[in-house]
Amino acid sequence: MGLISAFSDTPPSGALRGRRYGATTAAVAATAAAGAVAVDTDNAWYRALRKPDWQPPSWAFGTVWTPLYATIAYAAGHTLGKIEDPRRRTGFVSSLAVNLSLNAAWTWLFFTRRDPVAALVGTVLLDLSNADLLRRTARVDPVAARTLVPYAAWCCFATALNASIVRRNPRRRL
Repeated sequence: MGLISAFSDTPPSGALRGRRYGATTAAVAATAAAGAVAVDTDNAWYRALRKPDWQPPSWAFGTVWTPLYATIAYAAGHTLGKIEDPRRRTGFVSSLAVNLSLNAAWTWLFFTRRDPVAALVGTVLLDLSNADLLRRTARVDPVAARTLVPYAAWCCFATALNASIVRRNPRRRL
């Protein structure tokens, strides 16, 4: 079964709804796992970075991301259940796939490549992708779109934090 067909449940039945939410949850969980693998806040490079006073403690990021990932899975599954046009469904799934890829890529750019500038570009692209995902979601499901607002807001906060780190560490790429 292809990814798009997992989201084709018109009219929604219990099994098809479960498959749709299962697929979005699996995609989001894979994103979270792929990103988490790259995070290393206990290395010398990261500890040496000059960070702003307003940066949350490391433990706060997991605490915030867990419910945000849940809202992404919910909003995507809920929205996909309302999209009847196959082209719009494909466009939404593509937008979601780009968004989740950019989401996971940030930690690899920042922590594995140790390149805050590349990570800043990545998070700006993620912000643009969030705007696209919100727009596509709001067209068919305003309630689901509202559940994505905290995710988009947190990503904007992350962009500001990343930009602050870039400004404070102009030569901190290894």
